[in-house]
Amino acid sequence: MVAPRRYGSGKPQAGAGSVRIIGGRLRGSRLPVADSAGLRPTSDRVRETLFNWLQHELHGARVLDLFAGSGALGFEAFSRGAASVVMVERDRSLAAGLRESAERLGATGVEVRCADALSAAAIGDGEHFDVAFVDPPFAGDLWTAALDRVLPQLEPRAWLYLESAPDFQPALCADWRCHREGRTREVRYALYRRG
Repeated sequence: MVAPRRYGSGKPQAGAGSVRIIGGRLRGSRLPVADSAGLRPTSDRVRETLFNWLQHELHGARVLDLFAGSGALGFEAFSRGAASVVMVERDRSLAAGLRESAERLGATGVEVRCADALSAAAIGDGEHFDVAFVDPPFAGDLWTAALDRVLPQLEPRAWLYLESAPDFQPALCADWRCHREGRTREVRYALYRRG
């Protein structure tokens, strides 16, 4: 089973149907996967690795899932103890599906915003997050704009997860260090920490 992400150059998983939440209080719950062009699957292995890295950091955390897609990362974070999750998804039908999933799962700490990830509606200037998942479209040149928008909203000791094409490493300012990273044929995935 694969965990789709909304954007990117990877091929959609035909007939995926759903993904499951791997751990936490919602473990085993299914999230529907829309048949939507550009919905890029991320393997269970990558998602499980990421949440093993973050296992002691999520309790009570405020989480941002930018370019949310199916919401697999955001719901996984909520399932594992995040206090709140803001999911940003520009596709109206996918955003509606995220809201339906949140209601069905009783995920009252999950807020879905139907907005372009780089717009003012996506993230309020006064909001701050402890963990952010950032996975913009691989084909677009959105890294600078996405990071410029997100980094000021992160707490001083925040965690930042970036998923990109396997041969691309987004440029971060010097006060961010790579904590862990990995690669598959489709993606490079990395977890950063400020300080």
